[in-house]
Amino acid sequence: MLRFFILLAWLCEVWGGPLETQKRADEIQSDEGYINSRSLHPTVLNHPETVMDLSDDDTLEGDILRSKDRNAVSALWPEVDGAMSVPYEIHFDLENRTPQITEALKMISNRTCIKFHPHRNETDYLIFQYGQGCASYVGCLGGEQMILVGPQCKVGNICHEILHSLGLYHEHSRHDREKHITILFENIVSGKEEDFKVKEGNTLGINYDVGSILHYGSNYFSRNGKPTIVPKDGAVKIGQRTHLSELDVARLRKLYHCDRRENKV
Repeated sequence: MLRFFILLAWLCEVWGGPLETQKRADEIQSDEGYINSRSLHPTVLNHPETVMDLSDDDTLEGDILRSKDRNAVSALWPEVDGAMSVPYEIHFDLENRTPQITEALKMISNRTCIKFHPHRNETDYLIFQYGQGCASYVGCLGGEQMILVGPQCKVGNICHEILHSLGLYHEHSRHDREKHITILFENIVSGKEEDFKVKEGNTLGINYDVGSILHYGSNYFSRNGKPTIVPKDGAVKIGQRTHLSELDVARLRKLYHCDRRENKV
């Protein structure tokens, strides 16, 4: 017994704390799980939009993919046969997720002029492929363009990624965010600070939306379980993934000139 306590004391001295504390020090809490800080590419276990099977060089803000072609220009999706309809495919690895993917597409098509149809022979199209987490490029880059769908990606997470592919960035990165949220950089996982910095972009004259399906949740990329984003209005909950907010719909409709398109009909 004496040898056991001597060994335990030695381990605490070498590791800098009790065994349970050391175990937790190796794990960094996200809003719904942990990431392993010893991994070369940390993996958030339980949050769909922060689980990535690509290197950090390939991702931006957790679930946004960087284009391999630095000459590619993000753009709106073009009309197909005079209609605003985006071609898509579902890889055979995701055939069992077809109902969730089509439901996510309907969340957008039911409220905007943007429609979706199975890919035929179009050059530019979306392809839903299996990944560890959810991820997408932003805007139409041209050619076959993947959206990653992982096991934990629910309908709202898939819709979130489709919105990225249509050209929308995360809400929390807007230049006018300071009136609405506070970023607590001291709680953010080391190396992920860039995900929380302001990005210049066109807000389309639409107000900041804490209720957006594109807004980060309060504990995204937390290193200690504490909030990384705090709304100025303490009664507001951020990071919902159940529906398009009214401002999400307004932003999409304005981006794709839905009023003008619909008036032509």
